[in-house]
Amino acid sequence: MRLTTKGRYAVTAMLDLAFHSQIKPVTLTDIAARQTISLSYLEQLFARLRRAGMVKGVRGPGGGYKLCRKTSDINIADIIAAVNEPLDSTKCGGEANCQKDQACLTHDLWMGLSEQIRDYLKGISLADLLEKNQVQEVAIRQHHDAQQVIEIYRHPD
Repeated sequence: MRLTTKGRYAVTAMLDLAFHSQIKPVTLTDIAARQTISLSYLEQLFARLRRAGMVKGVRGPGGGYKLCRKTSDINIADIIAAVNEPLDSTKCGGEANCQKDQACLTHDLWMGLSEQIRDYLKGISLADLLEKNQVQEVAIRQHHDAQQVIEIYRHPD
């Protein structure tokens, strides 16, 4: 199984949102700056996350995005599923048609691995990640670094 950029970026953006939206809504521009993710790509991901009921947009001055649920109620597997990223280690997509329209010799092995990965990621919530000191330290550093870049653009030499 290979988690693509879409799944990784969705989890990263949601963790950034969870960290920074505790006080006020967060703009996608801010997430893009902190996480070096394309704004247009984030817009696509957040459209899917919004449809999945994980985030909501807040309009007007000071607007942006907020989480729809508590961080303890949003697990990593659900974020990945919301952006249509499969958590599947089989080459047949779990259809058991890997070899001449039948299960291959190792089908059950790869199905078991997929289930283990899914269960592992279901067991980790955004709240669990936010409690980690390293996550907090990195989020603070990224915020500081992004603010420095913004200041450079505001006051060029």
